[in-house]
Amino acid sequence: VRYTKQVQANARAMATEFLNRGYNIVSGGTDNHCMLIDLRSKNITGKDAENALVKADITVNKNMVPFDDKSPFVTSGFRVGTAAITTRGIKENSIPAIVDLIDRALMSKDNESQLKEIKSSVLNLTKDLPLFSW
Repeated sequence: VRYTKQVQANARAMATEFLNRGYNIVSGGTDNHCMLIDLRSKNITGKDAENALVKADITVNKNMVPFDDKSPFVTSGFRVGTAAITTRGIKENSIPAIVDLIDRALMSKDNESQLKEIKSSVLNLTKDLPLFSW
């Protein structure tokens, strides 16, 4: 139960951070561990977002949004959740830094050197947080 509450607390913090940065969350927030971000207002496709974030070692999934005008292979959004980062030990106080890294990667989607810097920051943030503790 404590884990589930932490996942949800992290998701609420993440939703708030995305909203504060001008991202459109399809449901306006989240009541669970994930959220769907509509990127049309940022002029980025879900495919470009996913590819940029992969280069920065951040995992999201491109995803169609309601009334999407892009194909399922391109999409206008992405889905992100907090289960995996919570499993690694992330708490709400780290969420602003994580959303900042995501935002920086998206805004630098065509800048390979910037994406490498962001990847280095991601690795630094997670170096003491193993994927599996056993």
